[in-house]
Amino acid sequence: MGRRPPNQMTARRVETLKDGVWGDGGNLWITVRGRSRLWSFRYLSPTTGKRREMGLGPYPDVSLAEARDAAADARRTLRQSVDPLERREAAQAEARRETGLTFGTVAERYIKEQTPGWRDPRLPGIWTSSLERLAHPHIGDKTVGAIETEDVLAVLRPIWASKTETADRVRGRIERILDYAKTHGWREGENPARWRGHLSNILPKPSSVTTVEHRAAVDRKDIGKVMVALSSSQGIAAKAVRFACLTAARSGEVRGAVWSEVDLKGKVWVVPAERMKMAREHRVPLPEGALAILQDVLLLRDQEAGDLVFPGQKRGKPLSDVALSKALHLAAETKAVTVHGLRSTFRDWAAEETDYPREVAEMALAHAIGDKVEAAYRRGDLFEKRRQMMDEWECWVSEPSRTAGD
Repeated sequence: MGRRPPNQMTARRVETLKDGVWGDGGNLWITVRGRSRLWSFRYLSPTTGKRREMGLGPYPDVSLAEARDAAADARRTLRQSVDPLERREAAQAEARRETGLTFGTVAERYIKEQTPGWRDPRLPGIWTSSLERLAHPHIGDKTVGAIETEDVLAVLRPIWASKTETADRVRGRIERILDYAKTHGWREGENPARWRGHLSNILPKPSSVTTVEHRAAVDRKDIGKVMVALSSSQGIAAKAVRFACLTAARSGEVRGAVWSEVDLKGKVWVVPAERMKMAREHRVPLPEGALAILQDVLLLRDQEAGDLVFPGQKRGKPLSDVALSKALHLAAETKAVTVHGLRSTFRDWAAEETDYPREVAEMALAHAIGDKVEAAYRRGDLFEKRRQMMDEWECWVSEPSRTAGD
């Protein structure tokens, strides 16, 4: 208790106080700044020995009598060697945990809030789908503050060995959602989905239980046959797949391409940084086959509806990834290949069939240079070397049939 006994003020005096800090006794104070009057309780913390101040609310919302009751309650707490501010914060945290927010609800909020910052428009759907399939059956309806290590393991153990890459991604998503919940005060304690120093003590390392999952790719010996089949189709999706193959570009980069990025005379396509995975502008040399495709689709140009190079069926909308996949599956006569896998086909060709240095092929794929020293010294993008390589790549994919001895 403070040195001054409590109940030194009157309601009338509180009304007439001038600017300053005034005491009612018993550790109860009121700070006056103009029309503002704020109650507070000042004390020495029994746990740290430091001076602390706990706000009790503004006057007249909190009357003199109510402020005295709050101060008396705080003094009783101090007599029990408990810090009243810590007690109140713990009670508030408990109240937040008891709101009944489930993991599924919090996951939905997290995805919604993060979506504007994700450059890949597919990510919200990917996150939602993976969580609904793999996490929600185990923890979707569980209160987010009650999720523990065994709950996370119930999600991961069934797929850790068989679908390790997917399982690790889901683990990371659960971890970020639980961190989000903790920041909001909906849960406390360590994150049970954290890998380092926690789940790493229970589950084997991802690299020790699985091999790298490569994208299903057309064999470099068969790519010519597939390109011929694509050429026989008049569909714009087939043209987009051919263009992606000839440029070794990602599906999203091709589908989102607009005519302002293309220089037909200079034979170059410049993909801006905001559309690149590595967030760096990427210059793509265009071989003759790619230019021919652009001339074909130029007739479809609609400058008032997005000016897309490869427009979809709905005006102003790009082709879907599914449309490109269907065109490739039809041409390859199998669903066991992906459009992204065409980049692997190109990389295999560059490594096995040419003498181009590794970094030339990596730059053609717009990959980051792994060695930091090498990246610092290489300021150019090897454009002319890449142009020569892409011309040779076009010759390779234009040959409809090859054998292992070719």
